[in-house]
Amino acid sequence: MAKRALITGVTGQDGSYLAELLLDQGYEVVGMVRRSSTVNFERIAHIQDRLTLVAGDLLDEVSLIAVLRDHPPSEVYNLAAQSFVQTSWSQPVLTGETTALGVTRLLDAIRTVDPEIRYYQASSSEMFGKVLEVPQRETTPFYPRSPYGVAKVYGHWITVNYRESYGLHASSGMLFNHESPRRGLEFVTRKVTHGAARIALGLDDELRLGNLDAQRDWGYAADYVRAMWLMLQQDTPDDYVVATGETHSVRELCQLAFDAVGLDWEKHVVVDERFLRPAEVDLLVGDPTKARQTLGWCREVDFPGLVTTMVEADTAMIRGQLR
Repeated sequence: MAKRALITGVTGQDGSYLAELLLDQGYEVVGMVRRSSTVNFERIAHIQDRLTLVAGDLLDEVSLIAVLRDHPPSEVYNLAAQSFVQTSWSQPVLTGETTALGVTRLLDAIRTVDPEIRYYQASSSEMFGKVLEVPQRETTPFYPRSPYGVAKVYGHWITVNYRESYGLHASSGMLFNHESPRRGLEFVTRKVTHGAARIALGLDDELRLGNLDAQRDWGYAADYVRAMWLMLQQDTPDDYVVATGETHSVRELCQLAFDAVGLDWEKHVVVDERFLRPAEVDLLVGDPTKARQTLGWCREVDFPGLVTTMVEADTAMIRGQLR
C-alpha cells in the first residue's frame, strides 16, 4: 500500500513543491483547499491530475475531521496559513484564526480521528523577530514583531503541547525565508526578480521597495520541502531550524537580480515609505546544524543561483504573455 499524505495549503509555493516530492516518493497525495471562488491552481496545474483535491478549512474543525476520516492519511503537512507578513497588520484577527487557532483545530482533529498520524507544522523564522542571538537556532527565544509572527509562535507551541500531552508524532520546521519562481508577487524576492525582468523588457522604468537594509537567510523552496518530509521519517518527533546559515540584504538581492538582466539596479530602485513595516525585523540568519546532523539535510541551490533562476523564469513568463 502506498503511503497517503494530506497537504493543507497545497496550492501554495511550498505545497506544490512538497506534492511533487511526495508523488516522486510513491505517495498518494491528498490536497486540501478551501471552498472559494478565488482558489488559484496555477502552481499545481502540471500535477493536478495526480492529486486528490478535497474541500476543508482551518476555520472549521468539522471539515478537518471529515477530511481525515474520508481520506485517512499516514502523514499530514500543515502548510496552510495567512502567510504574508504585511497583510497580517491589516488582518490580524484573520491571521490569528488561521495561522494560530487553525493549528489547534487540525491537531485536535488528528487526536480525535487517528493519533498515529504523523504531523508537520510549518513554523517560521518570523517567530524570532527581534532576534536575541545570532544565528538563530532551535533554543533561541522567540520575539515576534508582527501579528503573523505572533500567530506562528502560538502554532509552534500548541504543536509542542499536543506532542507532549497526547504523544503525537508532531514536528515543527522553523523554516527561514525560502523562495522560488512560484513565490507570490507580494513577496520581496519575487517582486524584485519580476520587477527587474519587466524593466529589462522595457515595460517599467522603476521598482519601488521598502527597507533595502533588511537582511534575510534566503533559500530555495524545493530544498526546504525535502526537510519537511525528512522530519516525518524520523522515529522521534522534534523541531528543526531549516536555513542556509547565510544572510543577504534586500540591496544585494536587487544587485543580483538586475545584474542577471545586465542593468544597474541603483538607476531603477526607489525606496518608498509605504512599504516599510510598523515594526521591522532587521536580521534573520539560521543555524541548520541540527537539521544537517539529524536529518542529513543540506541545501543544493545557493543564493545567486536562486535569484538568477527566478529572474530567468520571470523573463520567460513575461515574454510569453507578450506574444
